[in-house]
Amino acid sequence: MTDARVIAIAGGIGSGKSVVQAILKAMGFSVYDCDVRAKEMMDSDIEIINSIKNEICPQAVKCDHIDRRVLGSHVFNDQVSLEKLNTLVHGQVVKDFRKWREGKAISFVETAILCTSGLDKEVNEIWIVSAPEKLRISRVRSRNPHLSEFEILKRMEAQSKELDMLGKMNVNVIVNDGLSALLPQIEALLKESPQV
Repeated sequence: MTDARVIAIAGGIGSGKSVVQAILKAMGFSVYDCDVRAKEMMDSDIEIINSIKNEICPQAVKCDHIDRRVLGSHVFNDQVSLEKLNTLVHGQVVKDFRKWREGKAISFVETAILCTSGLDKEVNEIWIVSAPEKLRISRVRSRNPHLSEFEILKRMEAQSKELDMLGKMNVNVIVNDGLSALLPQIEALLKESPQV
């Protein structure tokens, strides 16, 4: 760990991590989006594609391309497969993140699986974005209408262990309930000293 300020933006599906990321980018900060980078790697890294095909879910790989809906449906109903996928993809993401943050005095990483991915060891602050469950479900359904409420709840359940781990750490909470303004919360956290 360097003296740089490295801040994780964490939280469950539908909590509003992406909104916080958009605000930070508008303020001129660099934000590493783990989901986006993981998807890019899954689309381009033949080793990842072959491992998914051979070890996790053969039906999810068609002509060397990953069908994310099939893969998601499989892994969020099979904890062992989910853990294999996370280990496979997020090990590469951690390496990529280390290169990306080099030379930055302050950087952010957005992730739903901070502890599971090992990125918790790469940061010195954690901001958890929090929202009520019903609102989270509504947000996910509006951006992914193909997902049923049952599928969303399965994904939330799969992330519950992660959120439990985060709850035991020294974190700052950003409330994204549709009523509390986000910008003042973010500005207040930026003024605080890093928690190393």
